[in-house]
Amino acid sequence: MVFKRRPRKLIRNLGNKLGLAWWAKVETGTPSVTYWYGPFLTKRGLNENLEKFLTDLSDEGSKDIKHKIVRCNKEEPLTV
Repeated sequence: MVFKRRPRKLIRNLGNKLGLAWWAKVETGTPSVTYWYGPFLTKRGLNENLEKFLTDLSDEGSKDIKHKIVRCNKEEPLTV
């Protein structure tokens, strides 16, 4: 199982370095925070996982949650 995940992670990291990875830029009004959620190899994969992340933020008390899906290269920091 570990061996199956390693190639996927390497491909995802390479896609990110090339600017081909899918990310969600998630901004909350209260508290005022920007989160970067990703990288994902496909837009579909991001969409399938994003709802849980947004629900977790809401459950933790975040308000005015907005998100935008982008294809880019993103490095640290992933939370601002």
